Amino acid sequence: TIRPVRRSYYDPSSAPGKGVVWEWENDSGSWTPYDMDVGITIQRAYEKQHPWVDLSAIGFCYIIDFATMGQINRQTQRKRRVRRRLDMVYPLVSGTLPKSQSWPASPGVAAAPPVPACACPQCLLVMSVKATVSASAAGPSTTTLQTRKAPSVPPTAPKAAAPAPGAKAPSSMTTARGSLKPLAAQAGRQQAASTPTLSSASSNASPPSASNGKASHPGLGTLNRSHLQRLAIAQSRVLIASGVPTVPVKNLTGSSPVNPALAGITGILMSAAGLPVCLTRPPKLVLHPPPVSKNEIQSIPGISHTCRKTTKKQAKKGKTPEEVLKKYLQKVRHPPDEDCTICMERLSAPSGYKGPQPAIKPDLVGKLVKCGHVFHLHCLVAMYNNGNKDGSLQCPTCKTIYGVKTGTQPPGKMEYHIIPHALPGHSDCKTIRIIYNIPPGVQGPEHPNPGKSFTARGFPRHCYLPDSEKGRKVLKLLLVAWDRRLIFAIGTSSTTGESDTVIWNEIHHKTEFGSNLTGHGYPDINYLDNVLAELAAQGITEESLVQEKD
Repeated sequence: TIRPVRRSYYDPSSAPGKGVVWEWENDSGSWTPYDMDVGITIQRAYEKQHPWVDLSAIGFCYIIDFATMGQINRQTQRKRRVRRRLDMVYPLVSGTLPKSQSWPASPGVAAAPPVPACACPQCLLVMSVKATVSASAAGPSTTTLQTRKAPSVPPTAPKAAAPAPGAKAPSSMTTARGSLKPLAAQAGRQQAASTPTLSSASSNASPPSASNGKASHPGLGTLNRSHLQRLAIAQSRVLIASGVPTVPVKNLTGSSPVNPALAGITGILMSAAGLPVCLTRPPKLVLHPPPVSKNEIQSIPGISHTCRKTTKKQAKKGKTPEEVLKKYLQKVRHPPDEDCTICMERLSAPSGYKGPQPAIKPDLVGKLVKCGHVFHLHCLVAMYNNGNKDGSLQCPTCKTIYGVKTGTQPPGKMEYHIIPHALPGHSDCKTIRIIYNIPPGVQGPEHPNPGKSFTARGFPRHCYLPDSEKGRKVLKLLLVAWDRRLIFAIGTSSTTGESDTVIWNEIHHKTEFGSNLTGHGYPDINYLDNVLAELAAQGITEESLVQEKD
C-alpha cells in the first residue's frame, strides 16, 4: 500500500511556534497531547479569550471549556481535564527550503547552517569529545591531548588525595574545555601507570621521529579510544555528582562492563568517541498475543456461537414520522417562555426551521415524556427525517433515547472467543478476543454520501477484554451494539483525515494486548466502567439484554 506523506511548517505565532502544548487526561491519569492541528485550534480560541471552543468544525465531537479547563463529549457528556503547558518551540525555518534533504549532503549542494549547540553539560562534553576525536585524526600537532607532555609518574603513584573538609568542589557547569583539561591529565597519569606502551607514546616530549618526511605514531588509535573511555568515565562521575540525569547503556564489547551508576554520560561520550555502546531500548509495543492454535481457542460460557454477522437493516415501514413521535410526546397548550433548542426561536412563536417543510403546523409544541424537554413539533419531525429513521428518537438537549437506537454500520462479521493468555492487570483470568472484519463497499442512503464507495482500513481489527464477570457483561452488550449497527460508522478518520471510510463510533475498544503505550491497552482499571457508560449513552444497558431475548 502506497500513501502520500507531507511535511508541515507552522507559523511562529501558532501554538507549536510558541511552544504551547494542549493535553487531555486519559483514563490512566497521564496526559496525552492533542494532534497538532487540534492544539492550534484550541490555542487560537484561547488567545482570543473565548469562553469555550467547539471542535466539531474539525471533525471532533468535543467542547473545550476554558473556565473549567475541561473537555466535554457532546454525545456522552463525559468530562475530562485538559491542560496547557509550555514546551520547546518547534524549529523555525526562514528563507527557501533546502533542495536536498539527504544526509550527508550531495556534492555541490550547500550545507544547511549549523544548529547552535546546547549549553547543557552533556552537549558541551559531547561536542568537546567529538572535537578531540577529529583533531586526533589530523595528527599530534592539532590535538591538545597528544602535544602536551605528560608528567613522568612511577607505576606506584599514589591516588589523588581527597579534598579537605569544607573545600569547595569544582563546578561541573564550567565549559567543556576547562573541565576536560584536569581530567585529561588525570587520565593520562592513570594510563601511564597501567599501560607502558601508551605511556611512552603520550609522554614523548620530543618531536616524533621522521622517516622520509612522515610522522610515526605508534599505538595512536589505541591511545585515542582507551584514553577517551577513561576520560568519559572520569567526567561522568563529575556530572552525576552534580545531578545530571543518566541514560542506561551497556558495553557491546564485553570487556570491562560499565558501572550502572556511570552508564548514562559514559555511554553518550563513548558514542561520541566512536566506541560501541547500546542505548536502552524503549518499551515494546505489543499489539497481539503470542500465536494461538485452534485447539487452544475456547467458546465463551453463556454466549452462544463464536461469530455474528450483520447486514443492513431497513427501517420498519408503514409508520410516518408523526406516528413515531406521537409515542414519545405530549402536546403543550401553553408553551413556556423559552427557546426551542433546535431552531433557537421562542416556543411561543412558529418554528424557525427553513428546510423541507413537514406536514405539521409550525406553531405546535410538544414535550418529551421521559426528560420533559419541550420543542416545536415541526422541528422534531424535521430532525427525525434527517436521521436514521429507525423508529427511535434522541433528545437533542440531554441525549435521552426513546425507542431502540440503531446506527449505520456497514455489513461485516464479529468473532469472539477465549484465548489462554492474560492481560496486564488481569493475571487471574484468560482473555476474550474480539475480531471485527468489515470489507469496503458502497454507501447506502443512510450514509453521508449515498452511492459513493467507502474504504475499510485496518481490518480485521483485534480487540481484547478480560475473561471476568464484568468482561463477559461488556461482551454481551457489545454484541447488542453490533446487532444495532452502533460500533462502527462511515465518516472522516480523526487519525488519518481520510473521508468516506469506516471509523469507530464512540464506543472505545482496547486494541493493544500486552502494553498500554498508545492508551488503547492494559492495564487500565477504569476501562470496563467507562465502556459500560459509553454503551449506556447509546441506549444499551442490561435491560437491552432482556429485550434482545424477547
